[in-house]
Amino acid sequence: MGNLKNKKALITGAGQGIGQAIALSLAGAGCDVAIHYRSNRELAQANADAAKAKGVRANIFQADLTNEKSAVAMVADAAKFLGGIDILVNNAGDLLKRKRLNEIDLEFWSKIYDVNMTSMMLVTRESLPYLEKNTGGASVVNMSSLAGRKGGHPGSLAYSTCKGAVITWTRALSNELAPKGIRVNSIAPGLILGTSFHNTHTTKESADATIATLPLGRAGTTDDIARVVTFLASEYDGFISGATIDINGGIYCA
Repeated sequence: MGNLKNKKALITGAGQGIGQAIALSLAGAGCDVAIHYRSNRELAQANADAAKAKGVRANIFQADLTNEKSAVAMVADAAKFLGGIDILVNNAGDLLKRKRLNEIDLEFWSKIYDVNMTSMMLVTRESLPYLEKNTGGASVVNMSSLAGRKGGHPGSLAYSTCKGAVITWTRALSNELAPKGIRVNSIAPGLILGTSFHNTHTTKESADATIATLPLGRAGTTDDIARVVTFLASEYDGFISGATIDINGGIYCA
């Protein structure tokens, strides 16, 4: 693993949950961190303060990443604060609401894609000029989901389709950016409790039923995800690119 001290990381959706754990893990490894959030400034600031307590520079940046102007400005501000971008973690995304096929209209379909894919494209596009300046290599980590592998539970059709697209986006982008020394990988988490996503979209009964099927016999934690993201970031001059790492307790093995 490479040394992450003084590396510069931008993490989207990093005010809470998985994004929060990733930001703190990278900070603990020595990265300066730019913490993007959309709505909860208080949580984001608390995360930045916790990162600073680890002896690194940290600041928060608000943006609606489905709005091009807002996304462009956020990346520019974050890069200015950091002095560049070595590591980009595209963590922002959401299921929004469970809807089966007969309930999906074009407005909802477009919104799901904007939240989960268009936002990722915008942030990555705007980060590229900074990432490609890193002669020692740079790292992009995209957040997919077990839903993008298996299709998800009923009502997650649109979300699962987007998370499958993240995996394809990762493969295609890794080929495109490899000549620039930029590695692109993705993470596909399974059931990770203690996040606003599952607090909102997963009932206790559903979580318990899923846990009963997991070979490891437990749900995942945000730290389970953060450790792998930090590893992928630290391999900035490594040989892993275009991969999707499944973190799901063994219920799905690709």
